[in-house]
Amino acid sequence: MDVIADVEAYGEWIPGVDKVEARDVDEAGRPGEATFTGNLGLIKDTYSVAYDWAETEVSWHLTKGEMLHDLHGTYTCTDLGDGTTQVDYSLAVDLAVPVIGMLRRRGEKVIVDSALKGLKRRVEG
Repeated sequence: MDVIADVEAYGEWIPGVDKVEARDVDEAGRPGEATFTGNLGLIKDTYSVAYDWAETEVSWHLTKGEMLHDLHGTYTCTDLGDGTTQVDYSLAVDLAVPVIGMLRRRGEKVIVDSALKGLKRRVEG
């Protein structure tokens, strides 16, 4: 969860993230809100999200976007008891411009897959 909470470092391990500005960071280093600039696969945008943090899960939702109409996602971390952690990532994106559902879902899958691979590389070194 520490790597996930370090949103300003996302550009180092998530393709397409160019810049992140965290705001309302709590004493544990977790942002309450963040603004992202980057390429979401289908579009380039600057957007802001608000976070809801729990011990093993974080969810977020869009608070402001230019090309995004809606965005919400969740990372859930499960300790497997053997020194490893399973991370599940769900994401739903709705663009302000019409996009065929199949292309939107494909874009969501590309974002999720690349973020999970980047997270794994980041955590494992």
